[in-house]
Amino acid sequence: MKRSLDAADEDELVRRTAAGDRRAFDELYRRTSPWLLSRLRRRCADDDLVADVMQETYLAVWRAAGSFAGSGPDTSGSAVGWLWTIAAHRLVDAFRRRARRQEMPVVPLAETVAPAAEDEALSGRVGHELEQALLVLPPEARQVLRAMVLDGFSVRETSLLLGVPESTVKSRARRARIALREALS
Repeated sequence: MKRSLDAADEDELVRRTAAGDRRAFDELYRRTSPWLLSRLRRRCADDDLVADVMQETYLAVWRAAGSFAGSGPDTSGSAVGWLWTIAAHRLVDAFRRRARRQEMPVVPLAETVAPAAEDEALSGRVGHELEQALLVLPPEARQVLRAMVLDGFSVRETSLLLGVPESTVKSRARRARIALREALS
């Protein structure tokens, strides 16, 4: 017999959503949307853009719940990590679309390196010096710092989110912090 929705964890709610259970999807949204909204707002100050990303994310969840990696017996992904991955990709896509619509100023060739979409999202929320220091970090180190510092994920959650071992998360975080200290001193 199926557990009630109140007793179901998020992984089970995604599995039920994959089976077409609208009530499970509604419950998943009720539980996760405040958290997801908060995480997206940390990366983007544009409320309209965040609202669009939220809508696109939950539409993708409804359509792709059957592809959730945590649904098999031998998987380690969490529904919350899967949900955040979808949302983060949608946010990056939204920044790329916006960047394509904006006219880029003509600059000398040496200055044509544009920041990644993730960096654009972060730049509205942190100081200029920190932004510049983050740009010199390898992308893997930036991902770890964003997950752990900005999003408040634990080492284990970051490991699940990024699909790398916990020891890799720890070493990337350590190297990134050292590099940031040097860049900001």
